[in-house]
Amino acid sequence: MASLNVSLPEEMRKWIDEQVKSGKFANASDYIRDLVRRNQSEREAINLALIEGELSGKSSKNVLDILKEKRNER
Repeated sequence: MASLNVSLPEEMRKWIDEQVKSGKFANASDYIRDLVRRNQSEREAINLALIEGELSGKSSKNVLDILKEKRNER
C-alpha cells in the first residue's frame, strides 16, 4: 500500500481524531480512505446522472421554466 504525507490545520486533525475516537474508524488512515471512497462514489453518481440526462433527449422547456416548475412542486 502506498503512503502519503499530508499537512493539515490543527482543527482538521482534531476532527479526524474525534472521528477515530468515536470508534467508527480504526485510525486516521481508515477515515481518510473512507472519505476518498465516498468522493469517488459521488463522482461516479454525478457522471452517470449527466450521461442519463444527455441520453434522455432535448427538452422543449428552458431552464427558467424548469426552475419555476420545481418551485411550484414545493
